[in-house]
Amino acid sequence: NYQHLTNIGLALSFVTFVTALLADITLSPSLYSVKNALSTTAAPLEVLISILYWGIRSIDKRLLIPEGYELHWLPDVGFHLVPAVVLTLDLVLFSPPWTIRAYSAMSISMAFAFLYWGWVEFCYSKNGWYPYPIFDLLNTVQRVGLFTFSAALMTASTSLLKWVYGRFNGYEQMKEEAYKPLKKTL
Repeated sequence: NYQHLTNIGLALSFVTFVTALLADITLSPSLYSVKNALSTTAAPLEVLISILYWGIRSIDKRLLIPEGYELHWLPDVGFHLVPAVVLTLDLVLFSPPWTIRAYSAMSISMAFAFLYWGWVEFCYSKNGWYPYPIFDLLNTVQRVGLFTFSAALMTASTSLLKWVYGRFNGYEQMKEEAYKPLKKTL
């Protein structure tokens, strides 16, 4: 069931939090570094999932959830909002400043988006159905647009998270990088 982006995001979030817990227990600088590296993808991904899910769901929940598969509100919020909030709080309250630059964030986001699309198409070739009904409605050009938009939104989420971190923790450089992500700073 890992063709759903939500499940992939939850798995990455789980690995990020387990790594953080192990780092806290062992006080291992290496594990803290791994946790922080995972966080630079997990947090923007969960923010992306929340924005896409709640945005598309507000238009028409049938684009995401097939008839008969509705979730009760508590797990729905737990899967599609709580991970973004918790990872954002972890970033702001417990993490060192992110050093990821806009080009790196864009590269990670584009790679992730198009690898996910490839994975969705591979799964479709094996089981004959898409994880979200919206994919049945889109042609190839529209899917390119959706996945490119998603990658751009994930990149923007990274910049927004850096800005929030800088604003909350008083790091002027992070706030400046968020405003001018393509400007090289020393």
